[in-house]
Amino acid sequence: MAVPRHSHTRGKVGRSRMHKYIKNVQLNVCPKCKKPILSHTVCLNCGHYKGTEVINVLGKLTKKDKKAREKEIKDVEKSDTK
Repeated sequence: MAVPRHSHTRGKVGRSRMHKYIKNVQLNVCPKCKKPILSHTVCLNCGHYKGTEVINVLGKLTKKDKKAREKEIKDVEKSDTK
């Protein structure tokens, strides 16, 4: 019968067993653009967090992409108010 050459530390054993306890990620919906996001994070689509704009997402886009993104955001807001 084989005998382990070195004993494993508790941390090493715990890391190897961790796959049993990993759960699926719970996503929330961004209240501004209705895209799925992780909770307590800034929405990368619209740049809002808790109702305030944190990141200027439209600033780095080209003129064509910026116009398309603005239209998309307005459509979402329009459908939200109905």
